[in-house]
Amino acid sequence: MYNFEYKNPVKIIFGKDTIPSISKEIPEGSRILVTYGGGSIFKNGVYEQVKKALSGFTFFEFGGIEPNPHYQTLMKALDVVKKENIDFLLAVGGGSVVDGTKFLAAAAHFKGENPWDICQKGAPVKSALPLGVVLTLSATGSEMNPFSVVSNVETNEKLPFASPFSYPKFSVLDPSVLKTLPKVQLANGIIDAFVHVIEQYLTFPNKAEVQDRWAEGVLLSLIEYGPDYVLKEFDYDIASNAMWAATMALNGQLALGVPTDWATHGIGHELTVLYGLDHAQSLAVVLPGMMEVMREEKHEKLVRFAKNVWNLKDEDENILIDQAIIQTEDFFRSLETKTRLSEYGIPKEGINRVIEKLEMRGEINMGERKALTAERLKTLLNMRF
Repeated sequence: MYNFEYKNPVKIIFGKDTIPSISKEIPEGSRILVTYGGGSIFKNGVYEQVKKALSGFTFFEFGGIEPNPHYQTLMKALDVVKKENIDFLLAVGGGSVVDGTKFLAAAAHFKGENPWDICQKGAPVKSALPLGVVLTLSATGSEMNPFSVVSNVETNEKLPFASPFSYPKFSVLDPSVLKTLPKVQLANGIIDAFVHVIEQYLTFPNKAEVQDRWAEGVLLSLIEYGPDYVLKEFDYDIASNAMWAATMALNGQLALGVPTDWATHGIGHELTVLYGLDHAQSLAVVLPGMMEVMREEKHEKLVRFAKNVWNLKDEDENILIDQAIIQTEDFFRSLETKTRLSEYGIPKEGINRVIEKLEMRGEINMGERKALTAERLKTLLNMRF
């Protein structure tokens, strides 16, 4: 294993009827901005629960944060933060709302002229407003990590940042709020979590048995519960396992002491920006191709993945890998998610657009061994039509 340090300050409050507890977690006298997305919190009862819990506080609201939160929208929220002297942020929504609120928290303390420099130029985040989370959709793990991804529609970029100041102070996870979500969002959550685990697991052997077995356990849970969670009538226990798996997939613990590979996410971000695919939809397209194109570099772990996750058996390791790739794509399709670029109407010339965007930012030669060249990426995307 590699050397590592780990610090996760997020307090997780998990279970039924836990939303009222936010009143005990926010400092007395705080001036709060509640952020949310398209308004689903008004339909599923979450808004009323949050409003009741905040009855003793002064709070304001800002809605309309998009899936893949827009920098321009967050700058409008920043105006509210400054005007109303906000000193605490409460993100009520899924990963996009949480990511957007993390950026807002950092932008509120940013001393430069252009907060977009945090993402585009890696400008350091030296402090941020404190924030809490009421999670309404499980997918990104943003409720327990310091990461955020923001889209700039003017520059056609989707870029990440991370900071120790971006950890939520607390996150409330009540699986019962997932009951009213459309199945496409549930499927997206399972796929996003699955790929998060894969990118911390499917690299090369590192003698990190605890981390490997932990990752395999999360993958097995997603495979076992995913289809029922997405396609069948709501079941609280199934939703609980799916919700916790998504949190564990990207809270930092699986990455301790192991090599990681975020190339699938990097390519997926470009497909989202250029062609409007949901984030998880782009991952479901890219990952099977990534496994195939990088099978030599990932050979040992692909064989382990085939045996320990998909329970496949064959003396020929190449056949095992072939079957594991097929099983992975079949799993995505079992969640009623498309896995081919052609199914989304993306033209062949889109391949060059994706490569050009990555080259422009110096992000070619990706992966844990920096072996995914522009040529191999072109091969990967061509096989996904």
